[in-house]
Amino acid sequence: MMRGKNLQKLLPFLTLAALFIALWIASPTFLTERNLSAVVRQTAVINVMALGMTLVIISGGIDLSVGAILAMGGLFGTMAMERGQPIWIGVAIGVLTGAVCGFLNGFLTTRLKIAPFIVTLGTLGIFRGITLIVSNGLPVHQLPKSFSLLGEGALFGVPFVLWVLIAAAIAVHVILEHTKLGRYTFAIGSNVEAAYYAGVPVSFHTTAVYAIGGLLTGLAGMIEASRLMSGQPTAGQGYELQAIAAVVIGGGSLRGGEGSVTGTLIGAFIMGLLSNGADLLGISPYLQQAIIGAVIIAAVFVDEVRKRRMQSE
Repeated sequence: MMRGKNLQKLLPFLTLAALFIALWIASPTFLTERNLSAVVRQTAVINVMALGMTLVIISGGIDLSVGAILAMGGLFGTMAMERGQPIWIGVAIGVLTGAVCGFLNGFLTTRLKIAPFIVTLGTLGIFRGITLIVSNGLPVHQLPKSFSLLGEGALFGVPFVLWVLIAAAIAVHVILEHTKLGRYTFAIGSNVEAAYYAGVPVSFHTTAVYAIGGLLTGLAGMIEASRLMSGQPTAGQGYELQAIAAVVIGGGSLRGGEGSVTGTLIGAFIMGLLSNGADLLGISPYLQQAIIGAVIIAAVFVDEVRKRRMQSE
């Protein structure tokens, strides 16, 4: 049983390594500095979103509105910059917008006692609609050139966005492994009723988890805006699928109570390499979507089989 559990934890890493080697052999341009740097930048947005989704899924919830939150955060932040605010204020507004949206998701879920799937499906439409109304469906383009540093710049020869991702990953890891919020998040996801009767403030900590997830999604929205050098009201469509997939592929359980920062990062990079490899090999982007869907089903199936074996033992 212990050997099987260890293999389960190693499986995402082994999959990433095998995929890396396969693409190295299949494409001579894969292992170039330019291409690897592009992979890091392309996957950074999903990585940062997935870190927030990790907290939400571990708590037993799910957030289908992250794509819309990303668009709203990116739009509001860039609108502030377009109106003359400093870059750091624009980024702060984008991040804060995400945190407020996440807080609303958590608040509605806990106060109305409605399943998070339904709440976030509803807020997906609300957030997206507000973003389109505020922008009139038009992107924001008049941005300071130095804003591109966040998504496309480099620091000490390393993509700047990678430093941001590392900082976010460390922060989420500390929350999960070294704080009361992290312990309670695992407890709520494992058995919410037991956590409640053990004295855990379930509503407060669930709302906090969604707020942090929204905050990280707002940050991802500003990274996306920096890469595109525009605030796009239609950005992030379908990103919720990729964020959830990254967590599940990395060993997180949709039933809650399981997940890790390392696993999520590996899951996101697996998806990033799949997409990059498909582009290098000339595979249709439509087929890429089908592959992502198949990978999600396979990852959830493996998790369900493992849980059934554990229950039978």
